[in-house]
Amino acid sequence: MKRFINKWTILGVLLLIVALWAINVQDWHQLWTISSAPDNIPIVAMLFLVPFFTWMGVRQAVVNDRLIQELEADPKLAKTHHRKAEPWRPGWARELHVWPYLVRIEFLATVIVTVVLFIWSITLNAPLEEPANPNLTMNPSKAPWYFLGLQEMLVYFDPWLAGVVLPSLIIVGLICIPYVDKNPKGNGYFTFAERKAEITIFLFGFVILWVSLIVLGTFLRGPNWNFFGPFEFWDVHKLAALTNVNLAEYVWVRGLRTGLPANPLIRESFGIVLVLVYVFVLPVVLARTSFKVFYEKLGGPRYYVTVILFLMMMSLPLKMLARWIFNLKYVVAIPEIFFNI
Repeated sequence: MKRFINKWTILGVLLLIVALWAINVQDWHQLWTISSAPDNIPIVAMLFLVPFFTWMGVRQAVVNDRLIQELEADPKLAKTHHRKAEPWRPGWARELHVWPYLVRIEFLATVIVTVVLFIWSITLNAPLEEPANPNLTMNPSKAPWYFLGLQEMLVYFDPWLAGVVLPSLIIVGLICIPYVDKNPKGNGYFTFAERKAEITIFLFGFVILWVSLIVLGTFLRGPNWNFFGPFEFWDVHKLAALTNVNLAEYVWVRGLRTGLPANPLIRESFGIVLVLVYVFVLPVVLARTSFKVFYEKLGGPRYYVTVILFLMMMSLPLKMLARWIFNLKYVVAIPEIFFNI
């Protein structure tokens, strides 16, 4: 009863907040116009599907972790929980026959997805427009929804970083996972207690960063790629009063009260040192302090590969916060050679 009350109390508070928010909204037209566009149907569905399946996976992981604790305390319970021994998880693997149970579930899932796709294709027209006109540019000009995260990253990083380096690191990171993460726990069953760091990092990178950037680019980026509120009218004449300043200007002009040096290496020396410390010194410091457990667990080579990829991922929220709070545009800005970080 205590768990039931807590669960429904939280749900009730969330519904109350949404209801009060909806009452104060003056105009729903702009939000409905964006949400009902055929292009944005996948994003609207993603707003519900991603939280639901994330909750389902975490819930199953918590249930398994509790069961593992019970079985560790009393291994005899394995017989009462319909368990059988497996090489990778002695006494704790759920018995599941492929036929007919798994095949039946997959067949039903296939039928349901096929029906949904048929209804979707019949009720919604394909978002086809007139042939491209070089004299008429869409405003806002947006990439397909699955590329909106990359387009949003272009606001905070130079194109060579946002369009080439960071996407390449995402692919390289996915390739490196089987080699740097050799922890056998979690293979074939849901668990959170045994893989807290791995699951937390993945959820942060996928849900908080990638999915949030897609939602931000879809619903909150309007004409001229300006930021608009959820219910704000997309005025094409809106002017964003932004004063983006590079780190060199903060140091030399505002800090030291002098002009910018003509030599770009001297001018950007503070930013270059900061980037080098972030990439090369910080992993060593973390290995001796906060990430000491991971260093001992992974070893030197695998640790440094993992931490470098982690720091590259964290550079996105750090750069976003620096832009929002300090109006910081580039840490290193060398336009003479088109090199900006």
